[in-house]
Amino acid sequence: MTEYLMANWVEITGAVLSVVYLILSIREKAGLWIFGFISSALYVVVFFESKFYADMSLQFYYLAVSVYGWITWRRKTTATETGSLPVTLIPRKQYPGYVIAVAVTYLIYFAVLKGWTDSPVPVLDSLVGALSVIATWMLARKKIENWLFWIVADALAAGLFVYKGLYPTVVLYLIYTVMAVVGYFEWKKHLRIVTGKVEDILTKRN
Repeated sequence: MTEYLMANWVEITGAVLSVVYLILSIREKAGLWIFGFISSALYVVVFFESKFYADMSLQFYYLAVSVYGWITWRRKTTATETGSLPVTLIPRKQYPGYVIAVAVTYLIYFAVLKGWTDSPVPVLDSLVGALSVIATWMLARKKIENWLFWIVADALAAGLFVYKGLYPTVVLYLIYTVMAVVGYFEWKKHLRIVTGKVEDILTKRN
């Protein structure tokens, strides 16, 4: 057991920090981006050694979005009189744009993995990567639909990691899948509260 922990300490540490990141995401705490940044840096190493190149490149994206998310979540806003970024829905007219974004990202990932790497699972790896890229952007903007994307992406990723034998990460992504469901319903509660506050503010202003 000790030998396993010593040999896999980077993956295990990254998994633990990722769980903290997810819990803070559900609770809408800006500190999540700090844990996400550190976890992503560790997973760059894990995925490189496992030849999951799409997932590895995704970690560099996470590093950048962690900085953006930290700034955005801490930016002051008067939308809800709370000084924090509110949970919002994606307008229906923007749905096609998100679908196109996923499709384009997928095609880019697939072309790179299929043509220039020795990835053993380019189709699924590319799909997980594409969904995760868009979901992370949604999270940074506090769009509640990010959780729906994560449910699909995390469930698919868990299967990938079983195939590759990254068992601590399999457990992590199964936890992610379950907690993404929890996150969706928790944010849905907050969305109702925020919507009610905005309506009250507008009523008072009128």
